[in-house]
Amino acid sequence: MCYNIFIVETVCVAWFSLEFTLRFIQDRSKLAFLRRPLNLIDVIAILPYYITLVVDSTSTGEKRLGSGSSYLDKVGLVLRVLRALRILYVMRLARHSLGLQTLGLTARRCTREFGLLLLFLCVAIALFSPLLYLIENEAGVTREFSSIPATYWWAVITMTTVGYGDMVPRSIPGQVVALSSILSGILLMAFPVTSIFHTFSRSYVELKQEQQRLLQRRTHFLLRSRIADLGSNLSLESDMLFPSVSSDHRNREE
Repeated sequence: MCYNIFIVETVCVAWFSLEFTLRFIQDRSKLAFLRRPLNLIDVIAILPYYITLVVDSTSTGEKRLGSGSSYLDKVGLVLRVLRALRILYVMRLARHSLGLQTLGLTARRCTREFGLLLLFLCVAIALFSPLLYLIENEAGVTREFSSIPATYWWAVITMTTVGYGDMVPRSIPGQVVALSSILSGILLMAFPVTSIFHTFSRSYVELKQEQQRLLQRRTHFLLRSRIADLGSNLSLESDMLFPSVSSDHRNREE
């Protein structure tokens, strides 16, 4: 449908595929290369393009043969899912972005804190949801809270301070419970966030120092190679200008 965008995507995927293939060939351990998270993201981002081409070609062939519509519906669903996976192209920026690398490292280091935060929220949701459901049904003002699982949705968006407003307690005791859930959600989310913030700042400093060390090593390597090239060029020029002196010097060394 969008031929120009298809051309741009083809060029980008070809470049990504060439880059990935060259890095895979140059790596010593192929299995360790495929196990790295960023490389897995590259594979998941590149493969949908080729799979989409294959599925498109097979689906057009089936249309010409006059196959059933159920198979075409399934093929269309697969194509939509694969096209949605192209969003992972953005994740390739993590290879060149210090902020995204810091975010990923922080998420890997703070798995215990994230689990603790989820545990706090689950306990509070399991406490406030049945309480609010009973209060609103006993008050009989409205029937917005039809069941306890439906009240779980209200508890999640209330404790995370989102507040869509699709479900609102009308009675005074229900509003008191809602205020308690809001305050408890703010406090419970603030406890692990401090540890996560310190981990994020520490990870950022570590990655920045590592990046600076890599730049210094690259600069030293370029300087050494430049000095070696200059030395070789000077020796060649001296041999060309003073061949007899250079031959006498070599004979003396021998």
